[in-house]
Amino acid sequence: MRMIWLAVVAAVSLALAPLAAGAQPGEKVRRIGFLSAAVHGSEVDDALRQGLREHGYVEGQNLLIEWRFAKGKYDRLPSFAAELIGLKVDVIVTLSTEAALAAKKATASIPIVFTQVSDPIASGVVPSLARPGGNLTGFSLIAVELTGKRLELLKGAVPSLKSVIILGRGESPVNALAVKEAQIAAQRLGLEARLVEVHDAEELEPAFTTMARERAGGVVLVPSSFLVTHGSEIAELATKRRLPMLVWTDTSALRRALMSYGPSTTDILRRAGGHVAKILNGAKPGDLPVEQPTKFDLIINLKTAKALGLTIPQTFLQRADQLID
Repeated sequence: MRMIWLAVVAAVSLALAPLAAGAQPGEKVRRIGFLSAAVHGSEVDDALRQGLREHGYVEGQNLLIEWRFAKGKYDRLPSFAAELIGLKVDVIVTLSTEAALAAKKATASIPIVFTQVSDPIASGVVPSLARPGGNLTGFSLIAVELTGKRLELLKGAVPSLKSVIILGRGESPVNALAVKEAQIAAQRLGLEARLVEVHDAEELEPAFTTMARERAGGVVLVPSSFLVTHGSEIAELATKRRLPMLVWTDTSALRRALMSYGPSTTDILRRAGGHVAKILNGAKPGDLPVEQPTKFDLIINLKTAKALGLTIPQTFLQRADQLID
């Protein structure tokens, strides 16, 4: 037993040796946890690292990051949160509403910086944006408020559009709010809009088959980590059924959709690094107001437009922040 214990200690020491070597003499190495309900994305990792680096915290020198990705399996979030707490992390950064709620339930003492939360108040993450209190603060995705804008953009790209499906994850608390916003915008734009909910991956193909059969004109996604996790499959199904689809984020999983419009995920994660640094330097998370996105991107995938047989008006293309061709 003693030999096994010594072997474990030696292995841990070897794993931490590069980190200790990078730290300055006497400098404390801080440890943060990252909890995501979705899949791993290098662009997210890099943005968080950049934000931390801008405030003096460099992974491999004075910082250690523990990464945990549930890959759409929400039942794994509580155990991952418990793992991070067991590692005695100084701060937990979460990506998605589900991850934020799992971390909140797991600890009332370790600071939590949440990102990609559609509606922090409605979902029960914090009671107030100005003064969140407790051990949480972070960034709102303002997903619901942008639903109407996304319908307007899809109509601008496809002027012949008559009807739109709002695709959301079943049981998501933001679905009803998003649909309400969509219906208000749809009435103004002369569109029909209705909600289709999916609960698991097996429901995706039947859902798109039904949309095509009912001659839906396009699809707008309600933000959820489930739809990110299955983003490539969803984009492929939409293209196969010749359905123009607009998503809320240009993450790698959803990049093959016709368009994306929403807050820049990488910008939010970079800014989250600043929040983490403030907390590591002594700030209380409950005193840091929940912040809104400041950078929004409209991205159009010309390859997908060609596959769908669409000719997007030139005046609309000029509005894009990025064209993928």
